[in-house]
Amino acid sequence: MTHDPRTVDAGASIREAAQAMRESDIGDVIVMADGQATGIVTDRDIVIRAIAEGRDPDSTTVGDVATTDLQALSPEQSVDEAVEIMRAKDIRRLPVCKHGRPVGVLSLGDLAVERDPQSALADISAASPDR
Repeated sequence: MTHDPRTVDAGASIREAAQAMRESDIGDVIVMADGQATGIVTDRDIVIRAIAEGRDPDSTTVGDVATTDLQALSPEQSVDEAVEIMRAKDIRRLPVCKHGRPVGVLSLGDLAVERDPQSALADISAASPDR
């Protein structure tokens, strides 16, 4: 799990979200409203739901393109529960929230490293990022 996930306000522009992803070398940010996690936006969401549609990156908000049917885990839930949620909902990243506040993000790559360390996905996920 990635600890201390990056967050952005739902009213932030997608450019701001993309810059936060670049600065942290990540592919998602948790969307916040009124101090609570309300969604998640990925680099792919920005490309598919905004850029490919010709939307302006400075006036399109994160809330406009985020997935708002947020699936999240509590820190007390098991890895098996995480796997089940990811399978059932067909998602690759799962925020971990405590009292509505994000404390981490569990990715498909994290699970591969944990469960199948010899897999290609685990190798890729464990490798240092290219710069």
